[in-house]
Amino acid sequence: MADSAYGLWPLVIVNTLLFAAFGLSFFHPRTNRDWRAMGAYTAFLVALFTEMYGIPLTIYLLGSWLGSRFPLLRDTHAGGHLWNDLIGWTGDPHLSPFHLASYAAIGGGFWLIAVAWRHLHDAVQHDRLATTGPYAWVRHPQYDGFLLVMVGFLLQWPTIPTLLMFPVLVFIYARLARREEREVARRFGSDWAEYAARTPVFIPHIRLASGAGPGRLRPTSDDIHRTPNG
Repeated sequence: MADSAYGLWPLVIVNTLLFAAFGLSFFHPRTNRDWRAMGAYTAFLVALFTEMYGIPLTIYLLGSWLGSRFPLLRDTHAGGHLWNDLIGWTGDPHLSPFHLASYAAIGGGFWLIAVAWRHLHDAVQHDRLATTGPYAWVRHPQYDGFLLVMVGFLLQWPTIPTLLMFPVLVFIYARLARREEREVARRFGSDWAEYAARTPVFIPHIRLASGAGPGRLRPTSDDIHRTPNG
């Protein structure tokens, strides 16, 4: 390797396990479909951290095609920040606009998930539907937070496998959301219908104000898979 930052397989394993554990705590997979979603997420992590600390496969593939046009595209750790290479950024890659944006996206995603959990916990404690905080903006704030974290990783370290996998994961979570909403509609009836009518699924309306709605939410091992819990 041209850079000692590669070939660090313990870091590949540690980072993959760390973020996979976070995913388990978020999804609480129970059904076969849940485990397939978790498997796709874990595959994303493996692909990401393998190229970040293990073998820069994307650089090898692109280097033979674009190497003469983009001289910064090389098998070094700095070279792995592909967006920087494409715009010719020669400074510290960790201070580039893309990397700074990735910090904001990853931090914002974790913040959104944490805040959503707090409002969900409060709703569970008061035996009502979660409609405040992030749930007043969208019906699936935790999915949004998780996807925002992934966008942050793609801004920081894009690879061919993860760029291809991201839309697949979006599709998977959209399907999960539709399934969960059907279940919640049966449980909450008109309360859910009223909430769903004024609250978008994933992308918030700028004009949307915080709201609340009556309802009932019973905590189970699959809390995270129920809408509006995301």
